[in-house]
Amino acid sequence: MSLKPIQRGFSLIEVLVALLVMCIGLLGAAAIQLNALKYTDSSSMRTQASFIAYDMLDRIRANSGANYSLASARAVATSTDTTNPRAYDWSDFKSNIATFSNNTGEGTIAIASNVITITITWDDSRAGMSLNAINATTVTNPTTTQTFTLVSRAFNNATVTQ
Repeated sequence: MSLKPIQRGFSLIEVLVALLVMCIGLLGAAAIQLNALKYTDSSSMRTQASFIAYDMLDRIRANSGANYSLASARAVATSTDTTNPRAYDWSDFKSNIATFSNNTGEGTIAIASNVITITITWDDSRAGMSLNAINATTVTNPTTTQTFTLVSRAFNNATVTQ
């Protein structure tokens, strides 16, 4: 009858393998956390663009007799003149876009046959290329520019002057 030696403790190799497995798991968790932060920031920017577009749509509807067509929000002069609602609204629109996008955003307003189209674009370099890769199967020109477009029909009977 032979006696087998009793094995006590871990060998150094077992400890190193366990440490390697744990490090790989921690690196994976860190990568997931970084992606979550990128997409949360991108989602927040899209939400802010939505709020800005809907705010501008409400202003257009409130002042339905004025022509709010705007080729570029960047070209709008800053106005604090509350007696001219359109100039004041455009100025707020420009300011809101610049604030949320760190001055990388642009806004346009197109009105045709009582159909209002508000488009806001901004640089989302933190998550832009990843989002484009998710949203399209083939990305030929990867870009970090994101766009939010709001299209609505004017609900009142007033005709917007072209």
